[in-house]
Amino acid sequence: MAKYKLEYIWLDGYTPVPNLRSKTQIKEFASFPTLEQLPLWGFDGSSTQQAEGRSSDCMLKPVAIFPDATRKNGALVMCEVMMPDGVTPHPSNGRATILDDPGAWFGFEQEYFLYQDGRPLGFPADGYPAPQGPYYTGVGYKNVGDIARQIVEEHLDLCLDAGINHEGINAEVAKGQWEFQIFGKGSKRCADEIWVARYILNRLCEKYGIDVEYHCKPIKGDWNGSGMHANFSTEYLRTKGGKAYFEALMAAFGEHCEEHIAVYGPDNHLRLTGLHETQSIDKFSYGVADRGASVRVPHSFVQNDYKGYLEDRRPNSQGDPYQIASRILKTIALVPTP
Repeated sequence: MAKYKLEYIWLDGYTPVPNLRSKTQIKEFASFPTLEQLPLWGFDGSSTQQAEGRSSDCMLKPVAIFPDATRKNGALVMCEVMMPDGVTPHPSNGRATILDDPGAWFGFEQEYFLYQDGRPLGFPADGYPAPQGPYYTGVGYKNVGDIARQIVEEHLDLCLDAGINHEGINAEVAKGQWEFQIFGKGSKRCADEIWVARYILNRLCEKYGIDVEYHCKPIKGDWNGSGMHANFSTEYLRTKGGKAYFEALMAAFGEHCEEHIAVYGPDNHLRLTGLHETQSIDKFSYGVADRGASVRVPHSFVQNDYKGYLEDRRPNSQGDPYQIASRILKTIALVPTP
């Protein structure tokens, strides 16, 4: 039997953006534990805005487990927050609101800035660097620096070692801005993995004295904001689809635009301005290969008789992928299939 370090990770009750929290539990197992072997574990909800001090117990329910390459016998355990009975989801538990659909696939594109001394990496102490242009997918010290590349490469390796379905990285449009992409089959898997990947990145940056800035528009002016574009499909959309169904789906997305924006991340009005590859926050549009639309429709989707995946470009980098996936699936469920 070996002693395993189980890092239980959860989302606290802060609004509008929950924070990641974690604590370590030591348990003995004959080999790397399965999800079914992991126990519920309590925590003080009064310290995370999830309970009052006079009745502070909340429970952590493991929902996904990943090897932790930074620790001997380490494991990263993503958890849902439950009420003291261990059965009832806590009101802050966005994951519990997702329709359980194994045929739903999501791919999230997580953008973020790396910050040091209160400004993006590569920004001078006063003023701004050269305008946007060479930074997107850029190479070379003047475009991406050195420590940023080191961090994102190390983050990529840690995610792959953990078994996260990490699909790629790239430098983004603004200096100091980066992106990683994660894909998952099943309505909850990708969101679980985005949260664990965020946790790994935040923890990694501790040793470099770097902060991860997820705010969707940390730099005002002519600089791109940060999004978390949501690529999505269902089994029906991939195998049946059709122009009539697609148009009905887009009509539903337009009709429920406000409900989507409400969970697509705070301060999105600063990012969704109609500029910098966005549609205005008060409008809904879709278009083939249109990065200025609310929903981008890939050429391959149309060429395949309106079958495949779609990209909702409105979610921002600070959004909760649980709530985003939940809202997208609720809107899709409103559209009858022929």
